[in-house]
Amino acid sequence: MKLTQGHTLITGATRGIGRAIAELLAERGEPVLGIARSGDDTFPGPLLLADLLDAAQRREVLAEAASLHGILRLVNNAGFNHMQPLGAITDDARSRILDLNIAVAIDAAQAVLPGMAAAGTGRIVNIASRSLLARAGGSVYSAAKAALVGLTRSWALELASQGITVNCVAPGPVATEMFERNNPPHLARSRALVEAIPVARLGTPQEVAHAVDYFLSPHAAYTTGQTLFVCGGASISQIRL
Repeated sequence: MKLTQGHTLITGATRGIGRAIAELLAERGEPVLGIARSGDDTFPGPLLLADLLDAAQRREVLAEAASLHGILRLVNNAGFNHMQPLGAITDDARSRILDLNIAVAIDAAQAVLPGMAAAGTGRIVNIASRSLLARAGGSVYSAAKAALVGLTRSWALELASQGITVNCVAPGPVATEMFERNNPPHLARSRALVEAIPVARLGTPQEVAHAVDYFLSPHAAYTTGQTLFVCGGASISQIRL
């Protein structure tokens, strides 16, 4: 379904789920704007470059996006994970995980909020993870994604009167570069993880993109503050991630 006017801003836009969302919208002729750390000539729309872990760069690029492109839809997709058990969590990994998953989402929402409020409409979709329920060896990432759900619910209450909906998509194991980096396919534990998913396979970025597309659409005008797990049943099973 054709979305309303304005651009869709996607952070972490050139790979995995972010790229799949951009391509799905662009195939329909929707204007998309991406933010990524490195360039990609094949991206289906304007692409702004910035290291989102650098607070100054982040605020500058978000201000540029908001001022030039009329952002009425935001997908907070940028994220980072580094598996470390409790006793081995480093300051650097903790900061990177929390900043990229939480601080970036807050700054992006703040940047586009004035334009959405002025238009009387807007969509914010936060990309969390099935890991928000718990992840042995990944407690900081789990906490960061759980925090995104808290932000989603609180923003939904704050912004509903302005015509802005805020929802969350929580993917399970999906065949992306980040997942394979943390779960090398040749390892027995990685194969066991996939076999334990109720549907017995990894998800695809495109399957997650379609869920995001619903929340971005006019069909979702009465849906806000919700978290949709796109996880092959992993959120309701005994799978150990």
